[in-house]
Amino acid sequence: MSKNLIDLLAILDLQRIEVNLFCGKSPNPSSQRVFGGQVIGQAMVAACRTVESRLPHSLHGYFIQPGDPKVPILYQVERLRDGKSYSTRRVTAIQHGNAVFSIMVSFHAEEEGAFDHQDKMPEMPPPEKLTAKELSKQPISLEIPEIIRNYHGSDRPVELRPVEIGRYVGQKIDGGRIHIWMKTAAKLPDDPVLHMCALAYASDFSLLDAVMARYGRTLFDERERLMSASLDHAMWFHRPFRADDWLLYAKDSPSAQSGRGLTRGLIFKPDGTLVASVAQEGSVRERR
Repeated sequence: MSKNLIDLLAILDLQRIEVNLFCGKSPNPSSQRVFGGQVIGQAMVAACRTVESRLPHSLHGYFIQPGDPKVPILYQVERLRDGKSYSTRRVTAIQHGNAVFSIMVSFHAEEEGAFDHQDKMPEMPPPEKLTAKELSKQPISLEIPEIIRNYHGSDRPVELRPVEIGRYVGQKIDGGRIHIWMKTAAKLPDDPVLHMCALAYASDFSLLDAVMARYGRTLFDERERLMSASLDHAMWFHRPFRADDWLLYAKDSPSAQSGRGLTRGLIFKPDGTLVASVAQEGSVRERR
């Protein structure tokens, strides 16, 4: 079994302490803070374990304090509603006696709809054309900072292949419209709930990059003197998918002001099917 698969399942496999209380751990205690996607994914798992025969269709969360990777995270679930078609759960992530994250997750019983439409997927090179080997053939690849090479090439649970690599060397991207292919690094069990939680985990990767892409800057280079942190996160699930198949994450940033930047994302299957939408506002500041 792949090490990556063990890591991802370990991250999302919470310990049940009580009926509505769960515990999760961080994979890397030496990190500066807990990755935002981790608490999103773990909170979703906690909520899903209290609902039967319904899949989540949306989540809305707020990052309250940075998470401490050295300490387990408690997830307290409140069962707010179980109606004929919808169920609602509120989950609070707790460390050191304080809330660090809060999320509302809504579940929907499957039904037929009178309307069915979606935006068209932008035309992008396939992930097979964006491997490290293929990108190394482009002259611009030699200018990409090592910290960015390591970020996308590291042994992480989610594999990332960015499309617009020019933004890493100062190229300004109109509207912050950037694209990245992503998938879990190893196959997952055939459980749609697990694939949704895995995509929620992955949806926080590099989302605030769309803010900086408009200026030809990145959040990676310490010389930029930039500080960033997610403030909130919303996600809607539209159609079935597998998180261990390639998905195109199309992002943009319509606004930034007062030290905050807004980003949006659409996630597509390679055949053009829109499977999820994401919105996030983050704190983006220059160090004084």
